[in-house]
Parts: sequence; C-alpha cells; structure tokens
Amino acid sequence: MPAVLQDARIEAGTLLRRLQSGEKLSMPESRPLPTVDLRCHELRIDDIATKIEWRIVYYMGRHAIAILDIFPKKTRKTPDSVLAQCRRRLAEFKQVDRS
Repeated sequence: MPAVLQDARIEAGTLLRRLQSGEKLSMPESRPLPTVDLRCHELRIDDIATKIEWRIVYYMGRHAIAILDIFPKKTRKTPDSVLAQCRRRLAEFKQVDRS
C-alpha cells in the first residue's frame, strides 16, 4: 500500500478514535451536515497521493457513532444521492438505536 494512502487511512482512523473518545471536532476536520440531520457531520480526509478528498458522513448518537457513508468528494456540492442514502441509513440506525 502506498505510504500516502496509508497516511489517509490512519488520519481517518485517528479522527474516528477522537470522536469515540468524546471529543467534539470542528473545521477543518469535521463540519456539520444538517441537510441529513442536526447530529450528522462529515469528516474531511485529504488523500494527497490520489488528490482525492474523502468524506465520512457520521451521526453522533447517544450510545454510538454511526458511519452513514464514505465517498470521494469530487465536486463542491455533496451529491443528492449520497444525502438520500445517508438519510435512509440514519432512519434504519435510529430504529435500532432509539437515539
């Protein structure tokens, strides 16, 4: 695995671990995504090797963090299909988690 790609994965894992520890992240690492839910955010990961910006959409539940989607961000606007998929997955998660 290329070292830089590995660096992007390590960065993603580090940010997720910080969230699990209860840390509140903000820009530039994370930004709110209220178009999905008020408790949804997206992690912003830059993969320097491929020049791709990755996004990890997550929901901060009371008892768990739900990863709703991971996708390469190729345009300024988050695709409507990604937002719709995140809303569907969040609805399924809330059925189980009751957050």
